[in-house]
Amino acid sequence: MQKRSSFIQSLFFMPFISRAALANNNTPLKKEDQLSHRFKLSLNAYSFNGPLTKKEITIQEVIDFCGALNLDAIDLTGYYLENYPNVPSDEYIYSIKLRVHKAGLSISGTGIRNDFGSPDPIIRLKEVEFVKSWINVAAKLGAPVIRIYSAKSIPKGYTWEDSAAWILDCFKLCVNYGKKMGVIVAMQNHNDFITTAKQAIYFSENLDPDWFGLVVDTGNFQTNNAYEEIKLVANYAVNWQVKELVTINGTIEPMDLPKLMKIIAASDYKGYLPTETLSPGDPKQILPPFLNKVHEAIAPYM
Repeated sequence: MQKRSSFIQSLFFMPFISRAALANNNTPLKKEDQLSHRFKLSLNAYSFNGPLTKKEITIQEVIDFCGALNLDAIDLTGYYLENYPNVPSDEYIYSIKLRVHKAGLSISGTGIRNDFGSPDPIIRLKEVEFVKSWINVAAKLGAPVIRIYSAKSIPKGYTWEDSAAWILDCFKLCVNYGKKMGVIVAMQNHNDFITTAKQAIYFSENLDPDWFGLVVDTGNFQTNNAYEEIKLVANYAVNWQVKELVTINGTIEPMDLPKLMKIIAASDYKGYLPTETLSPGDPKQILPPFLNKVHEAIAPYM
């Protein structure tokens, strides 16, 4: 009886599996049987860009705010950490890491501003070293992903293909270092050098898929159908930026969150969904209603 009781009790602590899997544990789960995507909601610190830049709030207070909202994680954008663009001291990094832990959060990622768009290889290598220095910070924070950019623009006298070739070389150096440090390097489509899904996929197809991926910025595809662009890149995502607005046919519209979540749920992506709001006003007032909408849109897939 004791053994049977212990076995029954242990079932309550087993991870959820579908009835299909219980019926035949040698049969792979079908897509329709995979009920949980284990999405976890995060907040990008850039949502507080105005107050943080004006020193009206500290990054520590933003961390506490996210903890009070019962979010799963925070994306600690590097701009708001001490000494940026120089790397912070280890003492400071670990104090931030501790603050996040005490707030009941994880760190879903971090990000920096870089530019691999210069025709000068010496300048590009300096940018690579800058990225590497912040990969070290990401590793110390325990951030699984660091978000970087490609380039601000195409230099005069060069083509997109010219720039893409040397940007790809820079990415390779960063990805190799990220692999060494256990940090995934991710490129964000930022409506700069990268404007379409096809351009973003070019880099994903030419880099180590385990250690390079995309931060899919849902608000920054500037084509006629942004949702179709998002669908094309979803399987390359290693992180997201879920935003309030989307551009359709040149018109800025409210994001259709149920439609967006349906796209994400149909992809291979599982994990953090960092959100970001850019609306004017107090983020503490703007964020809770938006996050509630995101929760509602995620709920059918949890």
